[in-house]
Amino acid sequence: MVVFDIGAVPFNPDGWGPPESSSSTSLLPNHPTNVPFAPFSRSDKLGRVADWTRTNTYNQTRTQTRNPSDSVFDFTGDDSFGGGADDDSSFRLVDGKPPPRPRFGPRWRFQQHRNQLPQRRDEEVEAKKREADKERARRDRLYHLNRPGGHGQRREAAVYKSSVEIQPEWNMLDQIPFSTFTKLSFSVPDPEDLLLCGSLEFYDRSFDRITPKNARPLERFKNRNFFKVTTTDDPIIRRLANEDKATVFATDSILSTLMCAPRSVYSWDIVIQRVGNKLFFDKRDGSQLDLLSVHETSQEPLPESKDDINSAYSLSVEAAYINQNFSQQVLIRDGQKVNFEESNPFANEGEEVASVAYRYRRWKLSDDMYLVARCEVQSVAEVNNQRSFLTQNALNEFDSKYSGVDWRQKLETQRGAVLATELKNNANKLAKWTAQALLASADMMKLGYVSRVHPRDHFNHVILAVVGYKPRDFAAQINLNTSNMWGIVKSIVDLCMKLNEGKYVLVKDPSKPQVRIYEVPVDAFENDYVEEPLPEDEQVQPPAEENAEDGEANTATNDVEDKEITIEA
Repeated sequence: MVVFDIGAVPFNPDGWGPPESSSSTSLLPNHPTNVPFAPFSRSDKLGRVADWTRTNTYNQTRTQTRNPSDSVFDFTGDDSFGGGADDDSSFRLVDGKPPPRPRFGPRWRFQQHRNQLPQRRDEEVEAKKREADKERARRDRLYHLNRPGGHGQRREAAVYKSSVEIQPEWNMLDQIPFSTFTKLSFSVPDPEDLLLCGSLEFYDRSFDRITPKNARPLERFKNRNFFKVTTTDDPIIRRLANEDKATVFATDSILSTLMCAPRSVYSWDIVIQRVGNKLFFDKRDGSQLDLLSVHETSQEPLPESKDDINSAYSLSVEAAYINQNFSQQVLIRDGQKVNFEESNPFANEGEEVASVAYRYRRWKLSDDMYLVARCEVQSVAEVNNQRSFLTQNALNEFDSKYSGVDWRQKLETQRGAVLATELKNNANKLAKWTAQALLASADMMKLGYVSRVHPRDHFNHVILAVVGYKPRDFAAQINLNTSNMWGIVKSIVDLCMKLNEGKYVLVKDPSKPQVRIYEVPVDAFENDYVEEPLPEDEQVQPPAEENAEDGEANTATNDVEDKEITIEA
């Protein structure tokens, strides 16, 4: 039996391999002289420690194209171990690993990251997060560049001003967040009519058949006067207060503002006067309650400059002008009217006034507390010898780029989509109209769709469609809860009843969803200046070249009186 002598293996305390001071032949007698010792470090990339397969014809081709540094020891053509390649020709290495899959496609796909160092798992996650942040920033940048207005800020970054300037001598008594309003609920019995004043004309049903293809121009009614009288200036309410008909007095516009307060974004204010055991809710002269907000709840901010025809203030004046003229145009003007117990309490004798009826109604809030409000309806309709009261309001389209829906193309085929867009952009305004119709017990509320003749012409408009809704059904559609509406009013009335006699103001915070109540001097707001609509020379005129390009002539006149809204108090 042949014995294999391995010899003596010395111990090297200074490193790997044999000691340098000793001779390799004396320490390792059987060590091949032509095989050098190949040291390596831990950072070197090793393919194989020794390649024993290069004598194979199949593997020889692969080895010749492979990097020579993949193996540490190269025994090609070496006969030091005896036997040669012929003796090992029948030897096969059993390897359980599958052969490497061939790579197809362009080689650059696999070489583009060859020079990068391998990353740890956490580094890969961080790298993916950075790439995602860059992509998100790129999308936001493109969004701001492509939308109307250029580099404007988002709605949540918009800054609004308070509707009334808070004076330093005012004493803040309480602040109520809107989150508490949404939890309130109160049920009131059916109201009773105390008095009906004014006269109404009949509604023209031909407007129900209007489509964008046969639109009608919006007419101007500069000879008819419209009145926006506050509570304490109403002679009928003064008379009812002297007769002790109620404890709380207000108007439908003020009550609807309180009822729909959680949906409001813009700032508003209501003056509250405590006189003895009675409570009066008033509006200031020149208050925003006389105007109509446009795109209040939209995500797209409007221009801040008052000189811009698409600014919030200019659109509010335009919307009020459209609503007043629309409410009179959809009537049958043949002289036939329905007159009530008393004439219009705010008009002089012989003065031509708009078609409107005032219903003074009373609600019971508790055993010893009643509320009287002046409610308005604009027309009457007769069906099967039965008369029905109607309210008439108009939605206005100023530029389809802001809303994203073109009424002239979508009203006939996708009217639901148009209404859904308006409910998103004008949720507060539509809720207030619905609340006013419910307070007046109107049988039908008519909504008109009025658009500009040209996006840059804010003087001339056309009526594209008129749609009727039952107030209760429409309230359910827009998720307007009547119990919650009265719960808000009841909570504010109870809060104000605990205050001392004097004057207070309830202000909606311009930047937070809450209201604040301040105690103000008795003579506050008495000398306020009534702000008029913008003069015509300060408003932007539609460019002539744009109208010519679109094939639409600019028919705006230079009569300033035709453009202004007559609001008398």
